[in-house]
Amino acid sequence: MAGPLIVTHPSPWRIEASALIALALPMIAGNIAWSAIAATDLLLLGRLGAEAVAAGALAINLFHALLLFGMGLVTAASPLIASERGRRRHSVRDIRRTVHQTLRAALFFVLPAWAILWQSEAILLAMGQDADLSREAGQLMRGLQWALLPFLGFTTLRNFIAALERPFWGLLVMLAAIPVNIALGWALIFGHLGFPRLGLFGAGLASTLSSCFLFFGLLAVILIDRGFRRYRLMGRFWSRDRERQRQVWTLGLPIAITLGFETSVFNASAMLMGLIDRDSLAAHAVAIQIAALVFMVPMGIGQAATIRVGIAYGRHDRAAIGRAGWLALIIGTGFACCAAAVLIGMPRTLVSAFLDLNDPANARTAALAVSFLAIAALFQLVDAAQAVGAGVLRGLQDTTIPMIFAMIGYWVVGIGVGTLLAFPLGMAGLGIWLGLASGLGVVAVLLIARWCLRDRLRLVPR
Repeated sequence: MAGPLIVTHPSPWRIEASALIALALPMIAGNIAWSAIAATDLLLLGRLGAEAVAAGALAINLFHALLLFGMGLVTAASPLIASERGRRRHSVRDIRRTVHQTLRAALFFVLPAWAILWQSEAILLAMGQDADLSREAGQLMRGLQWALLPFLGFTTLRNFIAALERPFWGLLVMLAAIPVNIALGWALIFGHLGFPRLGLFGAGLASTLSSCFLFFGLLAVILIDRGFRRYRLMGRFWSRDRERQRQVWTLGLPIAITLGFETSVFNASAMLMGLIDRDSLAAHAVAIQIAALVFMVPMGIGQAATIRVGIAYGRHDRAAIGRAGWLALIIGTGFACCAAAVLIGMPRTLVSAFLDLNDPANARTAALAVSFLAIAALFQLVDAAQAVGAGVLRGLQDTTIPMIFAMIGYWVVGIGVGTLLAFPLGMAGLGIWLGLASGLGVVAVLLIARWCLRDRLRLVPR
């Protein structure tokens, strides 16, 4: 006689892990594609020489300081939409309000940002950078600064579809933009396909045109796809909604400032490298690009965790909040260990993608880049922990205290230790990178401690 039929159900942890990974993978791939676009810009500039790479690093770092601030602001859309979906699964009007007001907030931010970027050469000179490099960086910025608005628009739309747990379309548009960016850069920088040779200005203009491709490409998908079309994002766009605008700024401004602290500490490190010598600056640009590419994975996991935690937060499910957050932290730090092994095991191979190692003129730059990557391998674990830790707290709409943590960790510890080691103690570029590692470590510890104390701090609804 046959025994009773036993039906087993997957555990809630397994279900959450599947949902988190399914959401994170397209976002990780999209982040890598975004990093690849930036990497191709440096690769093309590398064909103009080390000086072009150094000038490009100054311009791109300055641009990214404002770009990432704006991206932090529009990131508010992600936890707001996720929470609303947790509260009401099929909400339409409330989600549309969030997208509209986030796009308006981006526009308000971009106008003064353009005025600042227009003065890039003067800003770099005031920071003590080389006059020739500052002038060339200013040329690149004349074409690049206009990318700010379309890219923030694209980021807002990408956050919208990701919060709906359909991030794959954002990945496809990003992948399509890579060959577009390469073709535009090749044509405009070097004067191919009938275009004039525009050099550094052409590199910036190519990035602006690629950002327009990203925004209008994803907008077309949203207007065509039936699942997205029901939200009618283009309807009543200019309607005033002061309460939702306030919510976007209340949640998004601390995220923006946090990212501002984070990116500005890396930008400040580039400026400090420029005070050492050109080889150190060029090596830093290469090493930081490689480290940034690796960072795209924990960044994507953190973005997915914001959505998964946010959905659970919206329905007041404390157990689901814990599962989503802890799984994201475990997966993110696990990847970081693997990434550290790669950086330690094959640094010269990675550097060779940016510099010709057979050219004696690049020998010192390459050696410095390899030494910087050794330190980058050491801080992969804390970098991943702080990225995912910030993501899970954003899902709880907790952004103000993490902003204070970022200020302390990056600017008090990171820059303080880095400057001390680099100049008074004579460690030069290695000292700056050790300072970065120490700052990331402090932020990671503080964020994880706050996540662990979330119930005691009443961050989770009861």
